[in-house]
Amino acid sequence: MVAVVNQTFVKKFFPKEDPIGHHFGTWDQKYAGDWEIIGVVADAKYNNPRDDYRPMFFRPLSQKNSDFKERTAMTGENRSLYPNSITVQFQGEASGLESMARRTLANINPDLTIEDFRSLDYQVADNFNQERLITRLTGLFGLLALALASVGLYGITTYSVARRTGEIGLRMALGANRAMVIGLVMRKALLLVALGLATGVPVALLGGRLMSSQLYGVRTYDPVTLAGAVLALAAFAALAGFIPARRAASIEPMNALRQE
Repeated sequence: MVAVVNQTFVKKFFPKEDPIGHHFGTWDQKYAGDWEIIGVVADAKYNNPRDDYRPMFFRPLSQKNSDFKERTAMTGENRSLYPNSITVQFQGEASGLESMARRTLANINPDLTIEDFRSLDYQVADNFNQERLITRLTGLFGLLALALASVGLYGITTYSVARRTGEIGLRMALGANRAMVIGLVMRKALLLVALGLATGVPVALLGGRLMSSQLYGVRTYDPVTLAGAVLALAAFAALAGFIPARRAASIEPMNALRQE
């Protein structure tokens, strides 16, 4: 009897030698030589993607170990030959594949019942429902936080411009042009953004460590994502600060001085 093992199996039981041709067994020591290794396949995860790879061996359904004498071993051997899943590789359209598969299996054995028929992509995606939910929630909260930060910065900058109307009018009366006024207002707005980033980036790195244990494939530190978030926040903050800055630059100096 033959079997194919995965790479983790080889690393655990044959770390320093070629496993091809070696034998192994299950259940008891007296069955240690039942299966001969004839091939090695790559590691794969079949259930939870967050789990580590585990040693696996694969055997043909046509081979049954009849050497078992213990009832428990015989029961386990019979159950292991149950075809739980069948993978169908095909070419062309998938519209009539299910009916064709049911008809083909019925011709082979009428007792073979298909309980569920789904694509491999669907089954893989089904393992990431929790990840997709967390991603959508964090994305929604991120957009909400970005909107609140932009509105807050706009409000603070507008209030600051309103309080400094007289100062801005005096500066313009003394020779300051519109570009200088816009720069004056934008510097304060960008200073607030810089202070916020100085606080938010370390918090984001800390949050990345927490999220890495909840989302599959998420690293603790992703410079591309972090840089994108910083650029997006800076762009929205610049827009939120530019609107009141432009309004401040259009102030008539005489009107501003008259209000003061």
